[in-house]
Amino acid sequence: MSVAISFKDVVKKYGETVVIPELTLNIKQGEFFTLLGPSGCGKTTLLRMVAGFNSIEGGAISFNDRVINQVAPGKRNIGMVFQNYAIFPHLTVKGNVAFGLQNRKISKEETNKKVDEVLKTVQIDAYKDRLPQNLSGGQQQRVALARAIVIRPDVLLMDEPLSNLDAKLRIEMRNAIKEIQNSVGITTVYVTHDQEEAMAVSDRIAVMKSGIIQHVGTPQEIYQRPANIFVATFIGHTNIMEGSLSLDQGEYRVRFSPSYEERVTNIQMPVASGGLPVKISVRPEEFMISEDGTGIHAKIVNSIFLGQNTHYFVDLETGLRVQITQESTAGNLLKPGTKIQLKANMNKVNVYDEQGEVNYTGAIL
Repeated sequence: MSVAISFKDVVKKYGETVVIPELTLNIKQGEFFTLLGPSGCGKTTLLRMVAGFNSIEGGAISFNDRVINQVAPGKRNIGMVFQNYAIFPHLTVKGNVAFGLQNRKISKEETNKKVDEVLKTVQIDAYKDRLPQNLSGGQQQRVALARAIVIRPDVLLMDEPLSNLDAKLRIEMRNAIKEIQNSVGITTVYVTHDQEEAMAVSDRIAVMKSGIIQHVGTPQEIYQRPANIFVATFIGHTNIMEGSLSLDQGEYRVRFSPSYEERVTNIQMPVASGGLPVKISVRPEEFMISEDGTGIHAKIVNSIFLGQNTHYFVDLETGLRVQITQESTAGNLLKPGTKIQLKANMNKVNVYDEQGEVNYTGAIL
């Protein structure tokens, strides 16, 4: 059976250096939960604390209501998939997958049954008699995944499992991992620095920085309403602009430039009528080329044609260079030097305080 995982005021230290300070987090039973962040943010350290490979200097980690701080790694009923697969080169696919069951003294008949079932689940049953050296990278990763789940663990931990694969295979395997996790229903904690990968596989994501969780939410929530500028710039691409937010006759208005301001209806923080400086996050697809002669004055600098969409690099009247994404129209690509005016989709724009730490914007309208 899978379990819920709770972290309460968890602390990790190396000597006097605190790398995870009082982290609190709840992962639901059966959830595919991803720890996402740049190298050195503490995500793998946290995963290893769940596995029992790293000590815990404060707080508690629990499986359901059972605190596991002092439980030996081998007693936690955890399956792990590593970056380097860690499969035995001298054993066949079937031998690798059966290894954990044999260690648990499962009968030969039951072992064969469970191995056959899991090999079909991960779609490598046709290769069960092959040695790892005769498998592709993706097939080896499926072996590692089968070996981890055949023991029916309470928790599946995956540490950068796709980083050794080429781009095309990464996409294939991330889809396979999500499908397999859905079918077996194991609570899964997945570590990656690849934000596209995290968006593709996760039920929820925790974005980490310097051992601190910046935002927990679904992929859609984190992309559309990131908690702060760090999250906004880490998840996907965005343009960060300086502007002002004011209250005028009961309406909030955001000023982007001397020539352009817009009404915004989902501000959640009280603002004085005199206004205040803010940072504005506008993703490339949220800019629209104005057709009514109003907006931010801008000029096309360069473009990248990517089939259905074209990415334009644009200099604004404020001196800021931004990126915008427009649907490609046959024969109508905008040339460098073309003057345009831009508007923003205010339902999707995010408005932050001057430091970029507080999102003033509410739900997507």
